[in-house]
Amino acid sequence: MDDPDVIEISDQSDAEPSIDRRALLRPVINRVVAALGGYEGDRYRLGDEAYGCLKDLKKLWRKDDTDDERTVARLFWESRVLPNDLIPILLETAGKGQVEDKRAIACADLMTAMTWPIDMAEELKELDEEMDKGTDYTQLLASHLHYKAALLKPGVMQALFGIVLPSLAKTTKERKERDGQIVNVVLHLVRNLAFIKDLPFNTHLSSDQAEFSGLQTKLILALSDTHMLELLLTIAANTSNDPLFNSWNTLVLEIFYLLFRGVKPSILSKDQAKQSTETLQNLLAAEDRIRRSLARNSNSRHSRFGTTIAVKLNPNKKPSTSAENSDPNFNGNEADSAGPSRSFVLHRQQAISSETGTIMDITKRKVTKKGNKVDELARDDHLSVEARVILQTLATEFTEACFNPFLSALLKDIRSERAKITEKDNLRLLFVTKWFLEFFLSKRAQDATRWKFGLIAEVTERTWIIWVLKRMREAVEEKPKQWTELQTGIECLTQLLLLIDAMSSAEITDPDLKDAADLLQQQLIYNGEVLDIAFESLRTYKPGTQTLVYLDSSVYLAYALLRMLEKWSKSKGGDMYVRKKKAKKRKATAKGLGEDDGVPDFEEEPVEEEEVVHETMFTFEAFEMKFAHADVTHTLLTYLARYKEFSSAENMRRVVSLLHRQAVRAKAEGLFFKVSTLHLFKMILADQKSFPRDQPYRDLVNLITFILRQFFKALANESFLAVEAFFPKNRGQWKPFSSWEPPEKSSRKEKNNLEDTRFPPDVEVKKGYSWSDQLGITIASLVEAGERELVDWTKDILTVVIEQRQRIIDETDSGDADVSEAEDDLDAEAAKALRLKVPSSEAMAKLKDYLIPYLSDEHASAATKHPHLKLLFRLCKFQILDDNADELEWYVPAAIIPSDLRSVLTVIDQFLITPIDLEGKKASELFSKKRRRRRRRSPSPASGDDSDVEDDAPRRKKKEKKTKEKEQYKSAQFIEDSDAEYGDIEAFLEKERATREKAKQAAESSGAPAGNMKTHGTKKRRRKTGKEAENKRHKGDASGTNIVDHEISGNDSDIATLSDNAAPPDDDASPLPRARPRPRPLGRPPTSPNPASEPMPSDSDILLKSTISATKPKHNRLVISDDDDD
Repeated sequence: MDDPDVIEISDQSDAEPSIDRRALLRPVINRVVAALGGYEGDRYRLGDEAYGCLKDLKKLWRKDDTDDERTVARLFWESRVLPNDLIPILLETAGKGQVEDKRAIACADLMTAMTWPIDMAEELKELDEEMDKGTDYTQLLASHLHYKAALLKPGVMQALFGIVLPSLAKTTKERKERDGQIVNVVLHLVRNLAFIKDLPFNTHLSSDQAEFSGLQTKLILALSDTHMLELLLTIAANTSNDPLFNSWNTLVLEIFYLLFRGVKPSILSKDQAKQSTETLQNLLAAEDRIRRSLARNSNSRHSRFGTTIAVKLNPNKKPSTSAENSDPNFNGNEADSAGPSRSFVLHRQQAISSETGTIMDITKRKVTKKGNKVDELARDDHLSVEARVILQTLATEFTEACFNPFLSALLKDIRSERAKITEKDNLRLLFVTKWFLEFFLSKRAQDATRWKFGLIAEVTERTWIIWVLKRMREAVEEKPKQWTELQTGIECLTQLLLLIDAMSSAEITDPDLKDAADLLQQQLIYNGEVLDIAFESLRTYKPGTQTLVYLDSSVYLAYALLRMLEKWSKSKGGDMYVRKKKAKKRKATAKGLGEDDGVPDFEEEPVEEEEVVHETMFTFEAFEMKFAHADVTHTLLTYLARYKEFSSAENMRRVVSLLHRQAVRAKAEGLFFKVSTLHLFKMILADQKSFPRDQPYRDLVNLITFILRQFFKALANESFLAVEAFFPKNRGQWKPFSSWEPPEKSSRKEKNNLEDTRFPPDVEVKKGYSWSDQLGITIASLVEAGERELVDWTKDILTVVIEQRQRIIDETDSGDADVSEAEDDLDAEAAKALRLKVPSSEAMAKLKDYLIPYLSDEHASAATKHPHLKLLFRLCKFQILDDNADELEWYVPAAIIPSDLRSVLTVIDQFLITPIDLEGKKASELFSKKRRRRRRRSPSPASGDDSDVEDDAPRRKKKEKKTKEKEQYKSAQFIEDSDAEYGDIEAFLEKERATREKAKQAAESSGAPAGNMKTHGTKKRRRKTGKEAENKRHKGDASGTNIVDHEISGNDSDIATLSDNAAPPDDDASPLPRARPRPRPLGRPPTSPNPASEPMPSDSDILLKSTISATKPKHNRLVISDDDDD
């Protein structure tokens, strides 16, 4: 019974059968290829629908875009459509002058598609493990070689160049988009042919196969014959002028990269006619070394006889007697085979002269090691002499005419992020720049007059260096790291350092070039990234991860950088600073916890880490010490272990120099006290007889001898070093076994201070002399040295300042010279005398600091470096504007009044007329060197004190806050503003006169004697406190008034006033000013100053005097009240 609701499941598969693309496409492709045309005799005749067939073939080619098997490409190769049809069609059309024929352009388009490079890495990634298990790309790679050989036949490249010419001949307005596409197709075809790699040379191949080993040479010759290379140079030179040319600059860059990566610039820069002879000599020398090495270790004529040698371990050690006593059947051979003095039997003749361990190692099974990559960028193209000459001419013309504009346009497009720029273009630009820089330096070493530095000026621009460092930084930050691009950046940086070194050499006489080189060196050091890259590239090298060329580039960069920095430190000798970036700690993402199992109440957005830039002091010794690292040593020893593969003595020179800096300069020979390192040294010493007779190899042997001597010395002092040799020497474990000594520890204050050694040390007069004597000794020393002119210059400065300031004071205080007639004559005379000594506050406010001008270079140098003149300036109270300036600037402070300066000038004149009596001694004997000033500095990058700097920041802020609060508290407690207290001086004096009149009237009305005012002041008594002050009463209390005494002393005009409660009540009178709670009497000024005998006041005295003169009124008053104020 059939139930419609029942679903039946069949066991048979309903899947569609797989389509055989090959069987489906083969007949279609064969019919289209047959319709293209064919040969009639020796001439190829095109079919009637040849153009349509070419378009159909292009449509069929696009079928491979979704086919991992590349079925259409394989069928095209089997039909031989390119050599049998496409090339004959191109020759029949464009080869015979029909350069604008559509069929010729269609053939070029199809040729470009068929020769498009195959990226094997990407192709293998896209393969499916099950469906594409049998995919083989060797057939496709072989087809490209045959395509390249067919396209290099005579006439083909000429026809392709003819297709390009009509499009290039048009003006900018006449060009259409199709014209640019035609040129683009032909240039891509040239790129494809340059990409196809030749087969390696093999003498066992047939003649047909041997042809595929020289296709690159044929391509270069064909490009030269058809003027295609001139077209590439034209495009490169005009990329910044023509938009059409600018669209092809990345394509031209790739073509140059493919052409030049197969030959080294050092080889191409030499005379190619002599290069073959030099190569032959190098090969013969290498063969001779190998022959001598084999002869040294070969068997003798007695090798046909058998050899049996017994080697006994510890021959001087006797077997133990316990075995003989315990076993009556004891056999000595058994003891030899099992005891500590057992013997071994060797059956090799080399055991007679070689070491036993070496012979025993021959019989061991070799452990296969992972092979190291040689290089992922460059390749070795075996070019003929003619091809190398063409490339040499191309490189020369490109450097002279195209290098700067081409690089500038490309860098502009990269920074603008044009759509045509790919990631690989950055790599190619770095490689091409490195290649041409090395070529330029090699050619300049031969002819410096022709090869000027202006030819490659673009690489010295700041934007270019920043871009290179940015690409290297991004290559390291990528996951996984882009080691190939980092290697290219390292090589480019190395050539840039060599270029800067050449610009700063002693042979350069142009000062502009030297200044540019100094600026570049300073910027590179200050940036700090180059220093980090040189160190990290050596430290992070791992065999198998990076290539051998990467290792060679890292060693070369470190060698060039250290050599440049060493020259810089020796020539400049000044302080250098370097930026060091350090990321801040990431803030917490949540604050506060809820009640439910610590769930955060709210979440904050994650805060990105901000980079903090520190400027730290850079010293070459500290940077060199940084390379004394176990990982760096391991990298250098890995490089040294391949000494047999070194192509020149320069490779040995670099690694020996770096090892010498570690073992000798940094005193880190303990890094080499390892078993693996000692074994390497043993192999090198055993093989030293086969070394070339170059100096670097001799230096290597001497360095190894030194390290071994230090090792055995350390082993004699510390026997456990024999055990420590089996363990790594990282984390400073090498230091106890080295001659390295830790730097002396100093306090934090001393660590952050740096002694100022820019100028000669200052001097000071020995203790025990007054200010005037010190001034006389200083003047005597200058006169003795024949430098009286410096003393006269000081006098001129004082005279100018005195006249200038006295004029300002006279003009300001002239209005205050008239004293009111109501004042007593005695008060007027005292006020006038005080004003002559101390200017008014208004006059002091108008005085400015006087900056001492230097009228000649001799004055400027003397004021900066002459210790005795600087001492004279200090004794005259001159001060320095900025102690850290390269040229010191002195000034006369505004606080010094003219009378003090006049006193100094008088003393100088007296000592010039009558020199000081030194009792037969010379003035120079009375000086002592003053301790150098220490200035703040940042810690060294190698000191590792960055954390200390960060930790000090909160402590420093807290200290500054506490100091500020203390200053504010002291200022509020002790500093009083006299002007604010008294207000207008004239109004105050008017009130004082009115108060005196009322006091007299009150005294007369009360019957008190009028002669109560005394002619001298009363002695100031100690203030009373508490009840004692309340109970204290004077005799004048009976009248209800307090009598205040008045005193006129010297030049002071002290006015006696009544206290607030002593004045008679008067409603019409204005309120009287309150008496000051704590009177401060002014001291008596000197009436007859004698500068020759009196000591010069100190800085604090001068500042105090100026402060008093700026805040006190014209009439100083002394208030002494019998009543104590609250």
